[in-house]
Amino acid sequence: MSERNIIESGQTALGIEFGSTRIKAILSDYSGHVLASGAYDWENQLIDDIWTYSLDLVRIGMQGCYSALREDVYEKYGIALTTIGVIGISAMMHGYIARDAEGKQLAPFQTWRNTNTLVAAARLTNLFAYNVPDRWSVAHLYQRMLDGEAHVREIATVDTLAAYVHHLLTGEHVLGIGDASGMFPIDTDKKDYNERMIGQFMDLIAEYKYPWSFRDIFPKVLSAGDDAGCLTEEGAALLDVTGTLKPGIPFCPPEGDAGTGMVATNAVAPRTGNLSAGTSIFAMIVLEKQLSRVYREIDMVTTPGGDPVAMSHANNGTSDLNAWVDIFRSFAALTGNPVGAGQAFELLYRHTLEGDADCGGLLAYGYLSGEGITHLEEGRPLFVRRPDSKFNLANFMRAHLYTSLGAVRMGMDFLTRDEGIQIDRLMGHGGMFKTPGVAQRYLSAAISAPVTVMETAGEGGAWGIALLGAYKNCRKPGETLQDYLNTRVFAGLPETTLMASEEEQAGFEKFMNTYKAGLALERVAIDTL
Repeated sequence: MSERNIIESGQTALGIEFGSTRIKAILSDYSGHVLASGAYDWENQLIDDIWTYSLDLVRIGMQGCYSALREDVYEKYGIALTTIGVIGISAMMHGYIARDAEGKQLAPFQTWRNTNTLVAAARLTNLFAYNVPDRWSVAHLYQRMLDGEAHVREIATVDTLAAYVHHLLTGEHVLGIGDASGMFPIDTDKKDYNERMIGQFMDLIAEYKYPWSFRDIFPKVLSAGDDAGCLTEEGAALLDVTGTLKPGIPFCPPEGDAGTGMVATNAVAPRTGNLSAGTSIFAMIVLEKQLSRVYREIDMVTTPGGDPVAMSHANNGTSDLNAWVDIFRSFAALTGNPVGAGQAFELLYRHTLEGDADCGGLLAYGYLSGEGITHLEEGRPLFVRRPDSKFNLANFMRAHLYTSLGAVRMGMDFLTRDEGIQIDRLMGHGGMFKTPGVAQRYLSAAISAPVTVMETAGEGGAWGIALLGAYKNCRKPGETLQDYLNTRVFAGLPETTLMASEEEQAGFEKFMNTYKAGLALERVAIDTL
């Protein structure tokens, strides 16, 4: 069939992902071939010391993103988009969206970036003997109780962003197991929330005498391939303001960006992993068995199929790096030679290859917010050098690329050094890897292992959730998600594997020694600025 006929017949999967700086939509066929795309740029806000997005902007951004996709379909194929085979929603994991029985928002949307849950997270970790990071939804909920916030009594639903959007479009209060594993601990054998820990949590909060129970307010857990409802008339009108899209389209379970990143890099099998680099940066390693002990620096989550995953999650990824690129673009514009964003990143990233393997002694921290791995509750972006450091543009930008990997590398050390976890394949994923051979080389130097990047590395989680939708619609009896990805999506896709030299590995190690020692500067900056 032609691409036009595939779209007209509805043999397509639409994935929409709400990322930190962009809402992106991908329309693909059931083999993952991208047919059209759309995007809407947005940005979080720091309001009353809370990192948040307006839920009105969630709706506006979704409509703008879908509108751009619809226009792309018309421009490429000359047809109106009236139906789709399956839809999937993905978004930033964790956080806290609380609503009452009428769907009214009860408190500010707290994103994963907030670390205002330190007391709650520590108490729950001790209670469960299981790491509950600051970002997790249950930590936000319990902290609201500890802070005496009156809205908790009125709660009817607690959601992540993906669950919230899915509910708007389908009326179903459900969530994919990967995203659910960032709300509350999961029993990977039963593919559901951990029942023992639910009981412990309800006993802990019994004194508050709330009128709801855990199961009342948390979304139902689903796994990859499960049915997750259909697009309602209200949902169709909300998504497509032209009224062209027909209701009744099935949905796959909504997922978090970690899970869709695993799918988009074909890293859902044990001993495989991926590193997703964006506003936050995180490495996901699919485990053969559970870790030997609790690590406060490591999240235990799952694949979209429910297999255990260890995640080294750094709150701060490329935001400060991107800001510096914008500074250089502003200077270029002042000279009368404006440079586009894509060209600027390409030029600056490639120029870093001319720098020293240890960045010439330069040190940077891109901490816009707190960082759990390094145990800092707030962030202060810093750039530091000694008088005798080799201060040039190549080293400056290289230091900012290195530091984007700094915290996540510290988390990875617990897995590879302390737990002895073997990784057969690590995939690089996200915008940082769009410039071939640069961030890929530095990640390889950071972990002293080969790193693979596919041509699809820049497609992101919107493509990953589209693949999960396609899997739900067209999987064969007994076909696992891993089977589907291996044989029907990734077979034959071009990829590049790169191994850093011993000199590059030694240079990154020298940088990391400085990075760890310099964390004391971050503490002083937090205390004084």
